[in-house]
This record gives sequence, C-alpha cells and structure tokens, in this order.
Amino acid sequence: MKTATTGKRLWWIAILLLAMVPAAGAQSIYKCTTRAGQLEYTDHPCRDGKGELIHQADDSEIIDQHLRLGEDAKAKSYADSHHLEALYRQRVAAHQQAMEEKAQHQADEAIVTQQRDEAARQQALADAAANRDRLRAENDALRQQNDEYRAQLAQPLYNAPPAYWGAVPRYWNGHREHDHDRDRDAQHPPPSKEPVFHPCKQFAGGRVQC
Repeated sequence: MKTATTGKRLWWIAILLLAMVPAAGAQSIYKCTTRAGQLEYTDHPCRDGKGELIHQADDSEIIDQHLRLGEDAKAKSYADSHHLEALYRQRVAAHQQAMEEKAQHQADEAIVTQQRDEAARQQALADAAANRDRLRAENDALRQQNDEYRAQLAQPLYNAPPAYWGAVPRYWNGHREHDHDRDRDAQHPPPSKEPVFHPCKQFAGGRVQC
C-alpha cells in the first residue's frame, strides 16, 4: 500500500516537471530507480545508464535555453555539432526579437512610470500652492482683524453725554428768571400804591419847600 502511494506521488511529480518544462527551459526528464529501489525523476541521465527518458528536450529548446542564459558559444557549439546551422540562425533571430520586444516593453513601462511620477509631482506642487494661498488668505484676514482691533483700542474712551447736556432745563430757567426778578425787585422796589407823606421844609426868608 505504501509502495503504491509513493509511486503515485512520484508520478504526479513527473507530471509537474513535464508541465514546467517550457518555463524552466530545455530539460530532458529521466525516470530512474535508485539502489534502494525508489523511483526518482531527474533532468540528467540515470547513473547506472538505465532508466527511462520520459521527456526529450528538442533542439530548439536546448538552443533557446543556452541563448536565454547568455551562453551563445554553447548554443553555437551545440548547433554545429548537430548540423543545425539553419535552426541556430532561426533561434538567434527569434531570441533577438524577443529581447528587443522585452527592451521596448521595459522602455514603455519606464515612460509610463516617469509620466506618472511627473503627474504626481505636478499635483503635489499644485496642492502646495493651493495650501500657500489658503494660508496667505487666512493670514491677511487675521492681519485685517488685528488692524481693526488696534484702531478700536486707539480711540479715546468716554461716555456719551446725555441728551440734555448743554441745554438748560425749562424748570431751571424758570427758577433762575424768578430769582433774578426777585433780586432786581429788592434793589429797585416797585412804587407803592399807598400815598406817601413828604414833610415841607422852611428856608430862611420865609420860603417853604415841600
């Protein structure tokens, strides 16, 4: 039971390796049996020369693998040893085209990133300018309020005079006029209506004056 489970697990590993071949590059997969009787899957031939090749990397995969790794000399040597000059030229052209497309894609991404960064910078500058304008307007308003407050403090403090300030009340004028008339009457009393007796004086010579 355990052997069957182990074999099934190794089989699934082999399937995963086969699925990863295009991504991992040119790899031949071998099914080998170790000395302990266990199965293993590897990308190189079995040690005892036995085993089973379950995936054979073709020539295009091998050349492409060397080119992707920057091993141009190995790719050329493999092509020459297998008389694959035409295939080599084809794979080199495809590799160069792929590299150019990758470089163009990276350049486009760099331009987009630069444009995005520039837009963000411009937005930051606009926000900073708007913030400065807002602060300047607030400072101007506060400065104007302070000026008005200083002007109010500079004005003299006094109470408003009453409505009758500077005007003589009617009753006061009446008293003053009455007192003035009384003083005048005391100095110059009015003529009496009763008869006044004036005695006569006799001078020398018998002259009399009344």
